[in-house]
Amino acid sequence: MFDRDIWQEIFATMRKHQLRTGLTALGVFWGIFMLVFILGMGKGLENGVFRGFDNRVSNALYVWPMRTSQPYKGFQPGRVPRFTLEDIRAIQQEIPDIQYIAPRHSMPASPVYFEDKGDRYEIRGELSDMIKVEALKLYEGRYVNELDVAESRKVAVIGQRIREVLFGDAECLGRYVRIRGVEFLVVGVFGPIQIKPWTESDLEAVVIPLTAMQRTFGTGDRVDYFVCAADEHIRIGALEPKVKALLRQRHYIAPDDPQGIGGFNLDQEFRNVRNLFTGINVFLWFVGIGTLLAGIVGVSNIMLIVVKERTKEIGIRKALGATPASIIRMIMLESVFITSLSGYLGLIAGTFVIGSIQYIMLANNVETDNFHNPQVNITIGLGAVILLIIAGAFAGFIPAMQAARVNPVVALKDE
Repeated sequence: MFDRDIWQEIFATMRKHQLRTGLTALGVFWGIFMLVFILGMGKGLENGVFRGFDNRVSNALYVWPMRTSQPYKGFQPGRVPRFTLEDIRAIQQEIPDIQYIAPRHSMPASPVYFEDKGDRYEIRGELSDMIKVEALKLYEGRYVNELDVAESRKVAVIGQRIREVLFGDAECLGRYVRIRGVEFLVVGVFGPIQIKPWTESDLEAVVIPLTAMQRTFGTGDRVDYFVCAADEHIRIGALEPKVKALLRQRHYIAPDDPQGIGGFNLDQEFRNVRNLFTGINVFLWFVGIGTLLAGIVGVSNIMLIVVKERTKEIGIRKALGATPASIIRMIMLESVFITSLSGYLGLIAGTFVIGSIQYIMLANNVETDNFHNPQVNITIGLGAVILLIIAGAFAGFIPAMQAARVNPVVALKDE
């Protein structure tokens, strides 16, 4: 492999046919470049879509009441059941595989003031688990905790925008805000992990303990909806029928009524998107490898031409005692050298382009909902180059075997 004479001959052949060698290498270069580029852009698309899930628990189920469509046990259709805290406690007792359950009840926009500054904002009554399952982030202080709920404490966690309006740059923790004329102690500031049209409401919301809302504003123990998350070893889809069946039983809803209880299985949605991107990645690999194979076929064809042109030379080599193994090694080394060098350059170029796109997006603070942080998996890139070298060896094998079978007598007569 490190025979100096062989390498001198390879480089001499490449210099003699520079255009042909360059076009052959370009096919392989373009194949590996496109493979790296489309996989990197595909990863950016995947990151952007999954970024939309934020940091919320994916193994979660959203449940809300809906208008019934069937009569049942004396109740007429068209009735909307009312969820209560008793339903939440029943689910916790009857279905122990539920790890988190976070109910929410919202009051209409209500006056919230600090001294003489204020406006009308959404008031949310919650328990302590909501921040564990939703895409929310604490920026200051803490969230509602279990002791707040147990003691119905008048504490509040305010959205970022409310904090800016009421307090500006001043300290807000430990201050009191008036909600419908009742003072609540500010214990934290929260907001969405990503600001999007559907998370804007989190910036202008006030969260208080659900029990404090019930006692202070007389909302009863109503719950608008709840989110429940299963233990990591159990899919929420397996628990969804149990949750809905329990609620149907408690609220006298026909078991076969398609309405009555509404739900959204985030785990199923997450898996559907994951399967979609698995299919997209398979397609991208198919396109990339197809482009790469076209370059490999080009290398093999060129090496066949090289063997044809050097038939007399090969015949002379064999007449002087060159072994078939040395002839095969010479042809295959040239093929492997062209494919590996051009493939490595294609890998570098593809990585550079993907890195440049990411740098430009970060430098210009470009944010899109469906594209984020394009990446090149270096393991996949290096693996592709290794496979490319192996493919180059196979590409040169057939021409090399043809060269090894050259009859010296016939070759010397060849014109």
